Amino acid sequence: MKPSTEKEDPQKNSSSVKNETEKKTMRPELAEMIKRHSFGLDENRPEAVAKRKQKNQKTARANVEDFCDKESFIEYGALAIAAQRGRRSEEDLISKTPADGLIAGIGSVNGSLFRAEKARCMVMAYDYTVLAGTQGFFNHKKMDRLLKLAHEQLLPVVLFAEGGGGRPGDVDAIGVMTAGLDLSTFAGFAGLSGRVPLIGIVSGPCFAGNAALLGCCDVIIATKNSNIGMGGPVMIEGGGLGIFKPEEIGPIDVQSQNGVVDIEAADDAEAVAAAKKYLSYFQGTTPVWEAADQRRLRDLIPENSKRAYNVRTVIKALADTDSFLELRPKFGPGIITGFIRVEGRPFGLIANNCLHMAGAIEAEGADKAARLMQICEAHGLPILSLCDTPGFMVGPEIEKRAQVRHVCRMFVIGSHLTVPYFTVVLRRGYGLGAMAMARGGFHESFFTAAWPTGEFGAMGIEGAIKAGFKKELAAIEDPVQREKLYEELVAQLYKRGKAVNMASYLEIDSVIDPADTRKWIIQGLKSVSAVKPGKTCHSFIDPW
Repeated sequence: MKPSTEKEDPQKNSSSVKNETEKKTMRPELAEMIKRHSFGLDENRPEAVAKRKQKNQKTARANVEDFCDKESFIEYGALAIAAQRGRRSEEDLISKTPADGLIAGIGSVNGSLFRAEKARCMVMAYDYTVLAGTQGFFNHKKMDRLLKLAHEQLLPVVLFAEGGGGRPGDVDAIGVMTAGLDLSTFAGFAGLSGRVPLIGIVSGPCFAGNAALLGCCDVIIATKNSNIGMGGPVMIEGGGLGIFKPEEIGPIDVQSQNGVVDIEAADDAEAVAAAKKYLSYFQGTTPVWEAADQRRLRDLIPENSKRAYNVRTVIKALADTDSFLELRPKFGPGIITGFIRVEGRPFGLIANNCLHMAGAIEAEGADKAARLMQICEAHGLPILSLCDTPGFMVGPEIEKRAQVRHVCRMFVIGSHLTVPYFTVVLRRGYGLGAMAMARGGFHESFFTAAWPTGEFGAMGIEGAIKAGFKKELAAIEDPVQREKLYEELVAQLYKRGKAVNMASYLEIDSVIDPADTRKWIIQGLKSVSAVKPGKTCHSFIDPW
């Protein structure tokens, strides 16, 4: 035999010897514990992992590892198995139902940016590879245990909610419960609303009990392959409503358009990244930030006041670079909501979108804005409102959508806010809609400032002239002279409603250089009194 010419690695050799020695000397109870834990690891479940890969999905464990900082996650209840000892062997249950289908514990998230106490987070992930992610007797018990901790320690909760509802096959629970309607899981989870951030993530099917928990979350992040419904195929068929495939129930295009899904993600990795970014706004100020040249803002509003523009361009230029996270972009498109940072500080954002109905406020957009206000109020985030609206949308058709009730949520919730609220009028500030954007009135915000492009009125100027001077205009028979008077009156009202004139009457606080907007926001934030924790007016966040 030819002798090896490779040099031996003393450290590697020493490590091998040490491992062999440990195996030989390991106490049996320790070896048993290590073996039991190993059944739930992805490397020991190749078939389950392969099925996930075929669907372009990660396993529940892989998602938890991606979400939490490296080696920070400690798992509770890892040795649980399904309550089915009466119908299956214990060996089979240990192998096929690790953690009873719910991976749960505590880890840190974004720990490189925030202090340890801010980075801590509770994670609960239903494992679809275990009995289709159904809610079993012991994973309910595990969740109840962790929800109690979340209440006591005020831990943010992230829920990976893929899976179905109750699990009828848990025969061990027979004799302990009948219908299981006295469970405290749902009340315990919903009771965290307004106390801590609740983030729901879905990849794949999410029905019944899983969907009930998901719907309680502050934000829902879903991948393109998601299907979300309060009832899945089994419940629908059981109710005599027909036979449907999971893919036919609540697909992503439906749930994004109707407002159920806040953030749409391409895949699991993108969903996890969005969740980490969302959570970061409630963890504090980032120490490092960048921003665009603020002089760009001077030219983003068209000189022609009738021309539309993309307010998202304004938001991204105003905010710290890459800090804008939008919620529900396909629902209520007349108002844009989300989160930004200014000099690293987190803010909730509300902005009118003049590319949709000229920025007029509709029922759906008002709901979206009102809910953003609730999230910020509950968790102490200041709010920045970028106003450019002709007012509330009007007309017989809009009233069929319960406009009166929906838009007035902005007034009621806005009037009860205790967090700092700053209003910047980019262009139009007309009527009740503009007042709603400013927390109920221009003197209700901590400051209401306008860019030089600002224009104001109790209603749209052209409409105001036609209504207010109807008799005078009708009295002029010559159409040329009538049009001349109309144009003169419009010009007078535009001049009267210019931002600088509004400021001279003290109806707004100032007209500012757009390039100084960030300066105003930060100085305003430094000037407001701190709100004491627990003193917010709204104790929970409306699911809608």
